[in-house]
Order: sequence, then C-alpha cells, then structure tokens
Amino acid sequence: MSTIVSPGLTLQGVTPPLSLKNFGLIAFDMDSTLINIECIDEVADAAGRKAEVAAITEAAMRGEITDYKDSLRRRVALLKGVPESALSEVYQQRLRLNPGAAELVQACKAAGLKVLLVSGGFTYFTDRVRDTLGIDFTRSNVFEIENGLLTGRMVDQPWGDICDGEEKRRMVLQTCAQLGITPGQAIAMGDGANDLPMMKACADAGGLSVAYHAKPKVREQARVSIASGGLDRLLEIFAR
Repeated sequence: MSTIVSPGLTLQGVTPPLSLKNFGLIAFDMDSTLINIECIDEVADAAGRKAEVAAITEAAMRGEITDYKDSLRRRVALLKGVPESALSEVYQQRLRLNPGAAELVQACKAAGLKVLLVSGGFTYFTDRVRDTLGIDFTRSNVFEIENGLLTGRMVDQPWGDICDGEEKRRMVLQTCAQLGITPGQAIAMGDGANDLPMMKACADAGGLSVAYHAKPKVREQARVSIASGGLDRLLEIFAR
C-alpha cells in the first residue's frame, strides 16, 4: 500500500522518520537521475541522429527493450565518426546536475555514507560528475576513440564489457561487501528499467529503492518515489 507523504513523494512499506546513520552507501544512476540529460542522446545530436538514438534510449529505460547491452551497442554504433570534441561540448553546454543533487550527496557524506555512481553511460561524463560531487566509487562504460573520432564501439574493461542492470546490481553488492555492510544498509536511486536490479537488491534486503522522476515500471516497484521537486526530497523521510 502506498502512502503519500506530501505532493510528489510516495512511500511503499516505509515508515518515516528513518535515520541516515543506519545506512552506509547510497548508489545513484547518472543520466536523468543525478544529471538533467541522457548524455548519449545529446552526443548523437552532433551526428544528426538524436531522434533515432533517443527513441532507443526511451524504449530501454521504459523496459520495452529487455537486452540493454544490445540497445547500447546499437546506439553507440550510430555515433561512429562523431568527433571527441562533441563530448566536451555536451558536458560544458548541456549537462547540469539535477536540483538537489549536491545537497543530497553532501547530506549523505556528512552522515558517513559512501557514494557510488553506477551508470549505463560513459566515463567521460561520470568521471567529471564524480569529481564535482566528491563521489567515492564509479562504474560506467568507455567510448572507443581513434584519431579524435568515436569508432562506434566500446572498450572492454577488467570487470566486463558493458555496465547494464545486472552489472549495476553486482557493483552495488560488491561495494557493500567492500564496506562491510549489508544491502539492507544501502540506498539505490534511479529512473529507468536498468536501475531495477540494483534497486531490488537493496529493497529485498530491507534497504531503500528510490525512483526519481522515473518511468512507470520503476515508480511502481520503488519503496520511495519522488515525482516532483529535487533529489534532496529524499531527505524528507529522514530524521533531521
């Protein structure tokens, strides 16, 4: 049964106030969660293929495409020949932190939580967001670039090929183990279908799954849903 705490903030099976100090980790998705854009869609704009790429992104986030890795390979292939400088343009001109992002991260760090950024996006952007917010751990994908141009492929990494929903879940569990906490002491926050595995891993263990301006499928399954306002609205369910 859902409880509306205030307009745009809905809880399922959560009774506030909670204590942030009972948690040890908060894990964020990046695109459309911590930041205002889907980076790959904006990079595609440089190739005149934004509509085509964005349609695949939207279908993947809604859970209509079940093979996230395939959907990402298809989108990246459409970026072949885009100059590396387009990444800088997107970062400088289009990427903004979502409202409340800095405030929520700061409050979590002040309470002793570590912060993890797990993204189906790309290190070019996650590294910069990490440095801006002082995030502790990241996992994301790497564009292959040759002679200053995107090749339309990605670079395999020591942990695997693509950060999809399953890899997000694995990284959250691995980070919990590294910190010596259970997934019940973790918060996972996202907006798309590929965030559901990590959100479920936390929620099933008694932790928090948080949907932020999310797709319907994600809102339905989250223990906390923020439908209006900034990321820092999560703090409303915690004791001050």
